[in-house]
Amino acid sequence: MIEKVIQAEVEKFLQEDDLSRHALVMSRLPVDEVKCTLKIKSDLVFAGSPWFRTTFNYLGAKLSPSFLQELEGQKLKAQTSFDFTLPFAVALTGERVALNLLARASAVATHTARFVELAKDSGIKILDTRKTTPGLRNLEKYAVVMGGGYNHRYGPSEMWMVKDNHKTFFGGVENAVNFFKDLKGAYTPIEVEVHDLNELDQALKLGVRHIMLDNFSPAQVREAVNQKNKDTTLEVSGGINLETIKNYLISGVDAISIGSLTYGAPAVDLSLKHGAKL
Repeated sequence: MIEKVIQAEVEKFLQEDDLSRHALVMSRLPVDEVKCTLKIKSDLVFAGSPWFRTTFNYLGAKLSPSFLQELEGQKLKAQTSFDFTLPFAVALTGERVALNLLARASAVATHTARFVELAKDSGIKILDTRKTTPGLRNLEKYAVVMGGGYNHRYGPSEMWMVKDNHKTFFGGVENAVNFFKDLKGAYTPIEVEVHDLNELDQALKLGVRHIMLDNFSPAQVREAVNQKNKDTTLEVSGGINLETIKNYLISGVDAISIGSLTYGAPAVDLSLKHGAKL
């Protein structure tokens, strides 16, 4: 199933790269096998090989399902390289899309791994958010996992999130929570985003199990932990970065969600070289 999902995505990415106009040209390109070298040009956590190989296989290559799979989630040093073969027409047509997807996934995985490393001794999970690049949600959320992080939710109905807009419209925490409870999603959890200790107290009294502390100071987070029920999970969120995360690694916090895992991941450097036919 996942292969079909990735293939459908790759097809759209190739069309974006104007494959339709290049189809005639591709049909006239030689299909001789050429040696290809994937070069890792910056230190990174490797991720995205399912999209990389699917791009070439969609164009007619026959890369194994296990191709580069053992590298997923691995830390690689700059100047590492990997050799394989492709038909020349496939290599030339698919290289940019394949590299773009591999680089994007590796960038997100690398950035995520930096946060995970800082939080590793705390037992606090690092979560992504829905602040993903349109069209790349599957790839970016996959990359977060390869970097050692966790996925928060893919879409709104996976977990009902009571946010400030809901509270404003429905008239407060209680009315907003009751609206989502009335949807009768028996197995759909509810999380409430709270902005102060008063809203936290309201959410706890309503029996809400998952609570996001949005833009709380470290001192406020400590107060929230002291109010926490035994079966409550507390998630901290709001502009936390590599410099400030250490202030939020507080015992009693279960997770920290960080939008910049996906929207702020610095680029990594990769290249694909191919030469004379074999």
